[in-house]
Amino acid sequence: MDHVVVVGASLAGLRACEQLRTSGFAGTVTLIGAEPHLPYDRPPLSKKLLAGESEPDRIHLRKPTELDTLRIDTRFGVSAVGLDTLARRVSLDDGSTVPYDGLVIATGAAPRRLPGQPDAAGVHVLRTLDHALALRAELVEGRRVVVIGAGFIGLEVAATARTRGCQVVVLEGAPAPMIRGLGAAMGTAVAAVHERHGVDVRCGVQVAAIETGASGVRGVSLVDGTLVRADVVLVGVGVAPVTEWLAGSGLTVRDGVVCDETLWTGAPGVYAAGDCARWMNPLFGDLQPDPAGAPGPDGAAAAAAPAGEEMRVEHWTNAAEQGAAAAANLLATTAGEPPTPYAPVPFFWSDQFESRIQFVGRAAGAPDEVVEVVAGDPSGPFVALYGHRGRLRGALGVSMPRLVMPYRKLLAARASWDEAIAHSVVT
Repeated sequence: MDHVVVVGASLAGLRACEQLRTSGFAGTVTLIGAEPHLPYDRPPLSKKLLAGESEPDRIHLRKPTELDTLRIDTRFGVSAVGLDTLARRVSLDDGSTVPYDGLVIATGAAPRRLPGQPDAAGVHVLRTLDHALALRAELVEGRRVVVIGAGFIGLEVAATARTRGCQVVVLEGAPAPMIRGLGAAMGTAVAAVHERHGVDVRCGVQVAAIETGASGVRGVSLVDGTLVRADVVLVGVGVAPVTEWLAGSGLTVRDGVVCDETLWTGAPGVYAAGDCARWMNPLFGDLQPDPAGAPGPDGAAAAAAPAGEEMRVEHWTNAAEQGAAAAANLLATTAGEPPTPYAPVPFFWSDQFESRIQFVGRAAGAPDEVVEVVAGDPSGPFVALYGHRGRLRGALGVSMPRLVMPYRKLLAARASWDEAIAHSVVT
């Protein structure tokens, strides 16, 4: 293997390049990125950079000299538009093609848009450095800001805008903020942080349209006829993996590039990582009876080994770890060595006002999921555990970082619910 191409010049792609060199790969490494910028860190886009506390040169992940030291052939400002897995080449939008022996797909995700979303002054999405700088210029004290979507990005922007002196309204169609990741009760508890700082969080409302005039956005109209006036609107309704360029490649795409537990896509020498990768995480498989298994001592069928849970994770820690894992497995299989299953405990955090929100694990989202507060109180700092089918599935902490992180080890050990509760009592 003489040439490895990494498509996607954000965190996952950069870590893949670094892992190649750390593991001793001496061939050519080409890093392709759609943006003209050096690889940069995305979390500050909705926090410190948006708040004006940091500038673009402070969020670069590596300096140009460091990329030179890694001997990376960089192709920035060009997008991949096609993949031929038989000829092993990537087509770019400048008309060129790049051949590869090994490929890591790390094209990330792009913001979703509302149906009929206008391209008008004052209407924003947030995913890139350019998006953040454009939005920052409009977050002026006293301006009316409406955030559509109460996910993590939406709430982080709401907190930053409020800190800059804006009047902020958050509109969410679900019964509570962050309900997909945290559930209704805990999402409501996190929303209380915003309400204490004067953010108007409205859940269970349906947006009809973003209203514009000759000078730009005027407000957001709701299905019930209400007009929420705005000078600035941020649409934060989630992201979609960037996979359109893989059409016709033969790869399986289903809300991400589908991979096995080692991040292999099924095509020779092609792996995926980061926000665009959907893989089978063996750590989160639930034990199920195996009809073909030998009966146990009590006559019941033996339990099968956990198959895993298919997931796509959009968080910083996963991008960093998964990019390195994909590159390591590419090198291993090329050398005829067994690849290592990628079985992490997902972890993410979010800074909103004075609160640090952390989550380790993965909520089941099932009706029989158990959520129990084990430290503090939801009206202030607290820790809550998530359990399903007798297993610990996750832990949420608000401004209690010391208590949250030990649960990551318990999750990695596939701890039972009783073990997690016992740990909480001791702590």
